[in-house]
Amino acid sequence: MTSRPRALVTGASRGIGKAIAQALAPTHDLLLGGRDQAALSELATELGNALPWPLDLADSDALTAATAEIDRLDLLVHSAGVAELGAVADTPAKVWRETYEINVVAVAELTRVLLPALRRARGTVVLINSGAGLRANPGWGAYAASKFALRALGDALRAEEEPHGVRVTSVHPGRTATDMQRGIRSAEGGDFQPEAYLRPESVASAVLMAATASPDAHLTEIVIRPAAR
Repeated sequence: MTSRPRALVTGASRGIGKAIAQALAPTHDLLLGGRDQAALSELATELGNALPWPLDLADSDALTAATAEIDRLDLLVHSAGVAELGAVADTPAKVWRETYEINVVAVAELTRVLLPALRRARGTVVLINSGAGLRANPGWGAYAASKFALRALGDALRAEEEPHGVRVTSVHPGRTATDMQRGIRSAEGGDFQPEAYLRPESVASAVLMAATASPDAHLTEIVIRPAAR
């Protein structure tokens, strides 16, 4: 890998995370985070300037070991996430805990251990949030609560890290044509209509904008909605 800016993208094996890695590849050296080693290796080969970084983000010990040799990081993109829909009355504690573990706790912990590297590079943290992090609808209790918490995490982190030169951007996409969205639409009992949704590449463009903003510009929050068809 070269001396270009270095980025770590979680959830890089598919969907929005994969599109972000592809958008960053022309300008960044990449660490591709995820659990599907085969998919990560395939993408790394495609991009050429990337390395697979397979990891279960819920495993704190593995996370600490995997980040030990990252001494400088220009960009950290949190794209990994889970979504399980259901009314509050039907959602057991196990779902709440698992949702928060990946969507909030793992994000906070990975960021915490990488802050020295991010501070050294005066880097950027991008949190892929959701429209559900701005408004909670029926049946979305656990997922929306985790995304509201992620927004709060981003706001606190931004205020704490600005003095260290670290920028923090929360990106709130609307419905995006991904496998996760397919599962969500199935849970809602609706059709998956990719032509009516954002393309993952459109979300990736917003991340690229935040990552490459000039030093005088701090994009704190980006909200993206599908255009009317």
